[in-house]
Amino acid sequence: MALKQISSNKCFGGLQKVFEHDSVELNCKMKFAIYLPPKAETGKCPALYWLSGLTCTEQNFISKSGYHQAASEHGLVVIAPDTSPRGCNIKGEDESWDFGTGAGFYVDATEDPWKTNYRMYSYVTEELPKLINANFPVDPPRMSIFGHSMGGHGALICALKNPGKYKSVSAFAPICNPVLCPWGKKAFSGYLGTDQNKWKAYDATHLVKSYPGSQLDILIDQGKDDQFLSDGQLLPDNFIAACTEKKVPVVFRLQEGYDHSYYFIATFITDHIRHHAKYLNA
Repeated sequence: MALKQISSNKCFGGLQKVFEHDSVELNCKMKFAIYLPPKAETGKCPALYWLSGLTCTEQNFISKSGYHQAASEHGLVVIAPDTSPRGCNIKGEDESWDFGTGAGFYVDATEDPWKTNYRMYSYVTEELPKLINANFPVDPPRMSIFGHSMGGHGALICALKNPGKYKSVSAFAPICNPVLCPWGKKAFSGYLGTDQNKWKAYDATHLVKSYPGSQLDILIDQGKDDQFLSDGQLLPDNFIAACTEKKVPVVFRLQEGYDHSYYFIATFITDHIRHHAKYLNA
């Protein structure tokens, strides 16, 4: 599959690149960002996937999080895809910020008119890793995933739905229980229809209840002053309770004074890279 390089910038001895390709799953052109650390010049490195939140593109994480130094030091290839298909000319795709463009929610849509393009779950778990494995110096068995907000939800469900596929998972302010929050209800009813049993297949709190228990060490950071936490969009307590009941190890850190922004992510990104490096470089 042809990759077109859009940009390349040297950063902490490695290269931050952006590519475009024709996605089979999403039926449109897609961009993804990839950071190749200095170690990638001489050998295969582990791959760490970042999933961004609502309204983001592949650019937000690479320009705002300050992750490059830690990724360079630990020798991790970091991949950040876009958050939805783009320019599919679906009626209503650009009408709201929390549904459609920039809001793919990392599900495979089953409803018209979304089901042809909105297949972000399969894109992130199957198509993109195959593309990365075929074109870049990564070691396929060593793969982890993390993300923020909608992307934190995405990271958790990808790990929980695929036991053993990812060595580790972490999240910043994830949407933990989408079937019960306004964002999730809006997205899931649009993409997945009215049968709420189908929604549970993409809800971390429900997925962890049936998780078969292959080793998974979850790290979650949540800002205490996050407006979306107080608005009931994130619902981490429900997820923590479900993990505790299933004895799935989770470290949950409520960070005093921090909000939902990339300032919060930038503060703790090195901790998260270290968390993944521990498993990826073991």
